[in-house]
Amino acid sequence: MTKPPVSQSDAEAAVRTLIEWAGDDPDREGLLDTPARVARSYRELFAGYEVDPRAYLERTFEEVGGYDQLVVLKDIRFVSFCEHHMLPVVGVAHVGYLPTDRVVGISKLARVVRGFARRLQIQEKMTAEIATAIEEVLRPQGVGVVIEAEHSCMTLRGVDVPGASLTTSALRGVVKDDARTREEFLRLVRG
Repeated sequence: MTKPPVSQSDAEAAVRTLIEWAGDDPDREGLLDTPARVARSYRELFAGYEVDPRAYLERTFEEVGGYDQLVVLKDIRFVSFCEHHMLPVVGVAHVGYLPTDRVVGISKLARVVRGFARRLQIQEKMTAEIATAIEEVLRPQGVGVVIEAEHSCMTLRGVDVPGASLTTSALRGVVKDDARTREEFLRLVRG
């Protein structure tokens, strides 16, 4: 049984309820348009549900002029949301792969990160999803993904430790199994 889609007005009503629950009046001047603004911003922040990040990897280039070394895109800034508290997770992803016979446009790597990030997520799962997508679609010799992020659910509330960040990694193929390739990837990510 498929659930009917949630409408814009349903989302706005939920925001109005949260405003009231927090102790404020959703009908006061400063909050009148807040439910609509929040619903629109959530549509944008959760746009990852409307895309298949793997599709970004399907257009590749075979003319690589004999290039057979690591391809690494660093410092891909992202915003995600903790699936446990729906609070922001802000960080950077570093993505690399060792091509077999084709490469993908570098903007596609950033789009893959954004596609998975724009969902309710835990960082460990997101790291693995990005690596799996690259591995399965591009079929490279190896993949490396390192994500560093600050989780608002921990830095703004709860244990309340500002500045703490979480680092996760997913290494596949030669990036995991070959010590020299792994070290090169990690050196490129750090440097």
